Amino acid sequence: MVLFTRQELLTHYETMVKIRKFDLEAKRAREANEILGNVHVYVGEEAIAAGVCANLERKDCIESTHRGHGHTIAKGADINAMMAELYGKATGCCHGKGGSQHIADFSVGMLGANGIVGGGYGPAVGAALAARILKTGAISVVFFGDGAANRGTFHEAANIAAAYRLPVIFVCENNTWACATPSEVGHTQSVTEISRRAIGYDMASCVVNGNDFFAVYEGMKKLAERARGGEGNRCGILECQTWRPLGHVIGDTQPYRDAREAWARMCADDCIENYERRCIAEGWLEKKDFEEIQDRVEKMIRDAKQFAVDSPYPDASELTTDLYD
Repeated sequence: MVLFTRQELLTHYETMVKIRKFDLEAKRAREANEILGNVHVYVGEEAIAAGVCANLERKDCIESTHRGHGHTIAKGADINAMMAELYGKATGCCHGKGGSQHIADFSVGMLGANGIVGGGYGPAVGAALAARILKTGAISVVFFGDGAANRGTFHEAANIAAAYRLPVIFVCENNTWACATPSEVGHTQSVTEISRRAIGYDMASCVVNGNDFFAVYEGMKKLAERARGGEGNRCGILECQTWRPLGHVIGDTQPYRDAREAWARMCADDCIENYERRCIAEGWLEKKDFEEIQDRVEKMIRDAKQFAVDSPYPDASELTTDLYD
């Protein structure tokens, strides 16, 4: 078991709570039509983003999915700028031009969420190749779901990453649902564990409980150390087995499954409550520590929303700026 300082434990908890409360506010705002466009919330999977990114340095890069708010927050992006981006404001981290599905913050190594399923693999491998050429010592991470694992882009990226021995870690958030399609053997894939595909590319792999921050952290730590080591095949697959408690996107009524059962299943194995119980049981933290963080984050989210509401929209003259000719 990796030992953390008290401050590290508080920081990791705050990251998860910040992700949860940010996305619950994003859900509320989308349902109230205060923001436009599709919004895919990360509720229930916070331990994955937090556990993975806790092993990363600022110079390291991540590529995300359409469900990217959690990854962005965990990598260190400013939540005021993120909220403003969802509201399409000029103060947003993409100046109001990316929105939820294409949120990015290059300043912290977050290369972007992606509206294309499986669209992050190529850029992540490219970032790893650039790190090698520039000798920065950085590693690259790409998050993807079990559904995206069945895209051809996964195999293309995995093949080139392995062939070139690039420092890329493929993080599969296996929540058993690809939109409305269950990830069942014989239905959409031949094996239950996506990480078994690592064998074909001579990659390292690790399967962890995605609802346990400490399990995610330790699994990622092993792969990150290998990726930074410079010996042999440096890429690997981290499979985090979890559960998506809400619909695929805000507005998804989930006719393909029992929505109440899905939420009850998450509540019975909530990653944030699991973290609290572990820290209290081990005597690392007390209940009041969590309550103080919850209150502080609540204020952060209120302030972020107000910042977004008060911010101006981009000027029409900026429509074609930030584009390549």
